[in-house]
Amino acid sequence: MLSTQLPSEPTANFRDPQRAKRMHSMEVVAWLLRMEMPIYGKLYILLLCNCIICFRVLNSNFEPFVVEAMILTANSFWVPLPPHLALNAGCKSRSQVLVRSISGEDPVVLSESFRVDKLASVDERTRLSYEVVGKKRREDVSEKLEVLWDDGFGSESGKDFFKLATDIIKPDGGPPRWFCPISCGTPLKDSPVLLYLPGLDGTGLGLILHEKALGKVFEVRALHIPVQDRTPLEDLIKFVEESVRLEHASSPKKPIYLVGDSFGGCLALAVAAHNPTIDLVIILVNPATSFEKSRLPTFLFLLEALPNLFYGALSSIFLSTIRGLVDILPKDALIWRLKLLKSAASFANSHLHSITAEVLVLASYKDKLLPSEDEALRLTQLLKNCSLHFLKGKGHMILLENDRNLLTIIKGSSKYRRTSYHDEVKDHLPPSMSEYKKETKGHWLYHLATSPVMLSTMEDEKIVTGLNGIPKEGPVLFVGNHMLMGLDLFILLLQFLKEKKIILRGLGHPEGLKLDIQSGIPYISIILRVFGMLPVTPINFFKLFSTKSYVLLYPGGAREALHRKGEVHKLFWPEQQEFVRMAAKFGATIVPFGCVGEDDVSEMILDYNDWKKNAAVSDYLEENNEKLLLLRQDKEGEVANQQLHLPLVIPKIPGRFYYLFGKPIKTKGLEKILNDKENANALYLQIKNEVEKNIAYLIKKREEDPYRGFVKRIVYQAKTQTPYDQVPTFEP
Repeated sequence: MLSTQLPSEPTANFRDPQRAKRMHSMEVVAWLLRMEMPIYGKLYILLLCNCIICFRVLNSNFEPFVVEAMILTANSFWVPLPPHLALNAGCKSRSQVLVRSISGEDPVVLSESFRVDKLASVDERTRLSYEVVGKKRREDVSEKLEVLWDDGFGSESGKDFFKLATDIIKPDGGPPRWFCPISCGTPLKDSPVLLYLPGLDGTGLGLILHEKALGKVFEVRALHIPVQDRTPLEDLIKFVEESVRLEHASSPKKPIYLVGDSFGGCLALAVAAHNPTIDLVIILVNPATSFEKSRLPTFLFLLEALPNLFYGALSSIFLSTIRGLVDILPKDALIWRLKLLKSAASFANSHLHSITAEVLVLASYKDKLLPSEDEALRLTQLLKNCSLHFLKGKGHMILLENDRNLLTIIKGSSKYRRTSYHDEVKDHLPPSMSEYKKETKGHWLYHLATSPVMLSTMEDEKIVTGLNGIPKEGPVLFVGNHMLMGLDLFILLLQFLKEKKIILRGLGHPEGLKLDIQSGIPYISIILRVFGMLPVTPINFFKLFSTKSYVLLYPGGAREALHRKGEVHKLFWPEQQEFVRMAAKFGATIVPFGCVGEDDVSEMILDYNDWKKNAAVSDYLEENNEKLLLLRQDKEGEVANQQLHLPLVIPKIPGRFYYLFGKPIKTKGLEKILNDKENANALYLQIKNEVEKNIAYLIKKREEDPYRGFVKRIVYQAKTQTPYDQVPTFEP
């Protein structure tokens, strides 16, 4: 149990010589702060303590102790330390701060806040400065992120990890400790805590590619295990547990995130097993629970049996990841870490049944160190509340590969939350600039082929090129038609971000955004959620309008997106006015829009009716749709015919996509009028008619577009270096 009381008198401890020898310097400081004596007397004694401590540190003749926060009332206390182990100046201050040793002494809780000055470059001999600044230290904390915020992802690489690791790995004589990476900066208000538990390297630098992004929405702390440390597994688990329990006591309504990388995954599972009542979100990254199924036991045996002369050669024979660790860890340290991993894997596997925490497993298909793919599937079946996402990484240390942003996965899998449950609206974080650039780059060929044209209607009903006619304030409801298989969707999401910095909160079919899939969360589901999509439900409608969001709705749903032959640009809307009265309740502005172009890029060969003619395919479709969540089964007509399937299409030499946003229809002040069913139905039919008119307008006007054809458009772009979305079109 954590001690929450300060030592009564240091003299009681000094009576026992052994106890006096082990007593922490910070206990003296804690006792001194409680003494009734003039402040100048306290300062004098503190200065004397500082001189003694600094002398002992410089001579490396002191008992190692872990200081998570040190408090001095007026002067500063400096310790030479690598910048990577610095506590970040942006870390949230706590009303209680733990000062403890991992060697078994009782921890001390102090009731002040702390700040550590920002450190300079790696090569400088840096000093950590601790000083009291009060509980309300930060007044400039942001409450929300801007759209397309800079998350810093891509500014660091795996090479930076190994470069810094060789610097930080130098023995310092200390035990395991927490540090806040400087690049994390200051998190948002009420951000949850994220504790990073490292892999075999023990440096705590495994989040180097993700620190800036995670630091915006988490209070990030990383565990550093010095190279010469030989702390037993039991004490490591206890060390992490004490930190978790202290955080929980400080903020009992907020979740605590544990990101366990390889060995750290075993550590995280052990902590979760011991603390079933604490709200934990466990993120396992290639967890090493499959140690016994790998070649690591053999490697450990040979490592102990063969002389040091064969250390480098032996690691080269085995795995590329091990060769990287050889550059960081000496032989004796690696042997100890492998033995520690063996014990941790055994302990974690024996306690899987008792884990109730929310778990997300991230595994790479081509892990060369562990059978992570099979292990991830096994854990998904054994853990009670576990989801899975596979990464295309080629190695074991997938957090050091720059093709996947950890925060993107956390957001897209709906794991980010600030309270005891995830709110689809309040907990949504806007897309970052790196996420936008990645998806824009990933869809460049699609954008090049379709060269979308955006038109909007001003208040005076004048049609203009671009999105200038879009209302500047929400709530706004965009209502339009779906192209085949939703080809229109992602172009809209990205274009609104680019031109207006507006997040379109699309309401989509739950099956397309499903997360509880045993075979792994599809990447498309993650990306759609990151860029604003969420399942279509009445409560989500209500929440979005109440936060003045820009909402995207396709009343035709799956029936329209999976239409049959001869149904191009045809609307399949329900008879009931499902959205009109909800929009009126919040005074939302409704913008009807139409889009065309699917017939210019593809031709349907087999539709649902064709598939049904094949007995084997028909049985498969029926069996599959019985397992899926189908919407509007209580409705009548074609809108209820929403069986999910995949039509067979062939591409054409691409034409062009066209979007027209009609004149905004304001409902503010019309709530009582639209409460009448007939009035609401009249407005509903007006909106539907506007969408059909927009579609007809685009079909007619695209014939006047000199660059509708792909070849002419490409030639023009090559000559003028014009971006795909700025190629000229017809005059509106």
